[in-house]
Amino acid sequence: MLAHYQHGDERARLSRTGHGRLELVRMRELFARLLPPAPARVLDIGGATGVHAEWLAAAGYDVHLIDPLPEHVRAARACGTFTAAEGDARRLDQPDASANAVLMLGPLYHLTSSDDRLTALREAHRVLRSDGVLLAAAIGRYMALLDWAATGGLTVAVAAKLEPVIATGRHDPSLGFTTAHFHMPDELLAEVASAGFADVRVLGIEGPLWPAVDVAGPDRADVMDSALRCAHMVEADPALLAASGHLLAVGRRR
Repeated sequence: MLAHYQHGDERARLSRTGHGRLELVRMRELFARLLPPAPARVLDIGGATGVHAEWLAAAGYDVHLIDPLPEHVRAARACGTFTAAEGDARRLDQPDASANAVLMLGPLYHLTSSDDRLTALREAHRVLRSDGVLLAAAIGRYMALLDWAATGGLTVAVAAKLEPVIATGRHDPSLGFTTAHFHMPDELLAEVASAGFADVRVLGIEGPLWPAVDVAGPDRADVMDSALRCAHMVEADPALLAASGHLLAVGRRR
């Protein structure tokens, strides 16, 4: 995981492709709807170079970013509008009940062990104040399959590599990206609930039409608009959740 991000431009990920831009727009909509009002204290755990943290700080939030990569933390600090420190989602250097909201928009797919994911979720629960909100993202189980299929790359050989990913959730880095865990919606809900969170629900972030945005190309604003509208319409539909590229678990500390 560390090697993957050391050789990539994480800050540009959400602007480089149509799918990334769709994800960014949807996340900002979800922040506006689900986070407590500013100036709430937000911990952005695994926040990389601060794309979300910078936007939230500009909206008046008190944001502290935590990431395991020194390069990410240096880039985040350069923004100058929020604080940032190196850290591990499983061992947060934060006091109990010190945040109004916790974002975990990366740790759950990079922690491939269910025990590690539960540890990280329990840490998020610990640092939240009463009635604080958790927004935890996961990669959908079928993301790699839909990506390869939409671009015409789903050959017999690729399909053979994807079958165990679909069966177990453990991503094969030879298919792109890095070692990771891809969730099913009910699996994500169960993990968050088992960490002690209440009122847990799972939403689709990009919805089922995210592959169409990349295939259509950057000049098809109509396809982007349609995909965004579709994501709104079916974000909580259990029949379509698994087709979303990313899932978002929402929960509250009792």
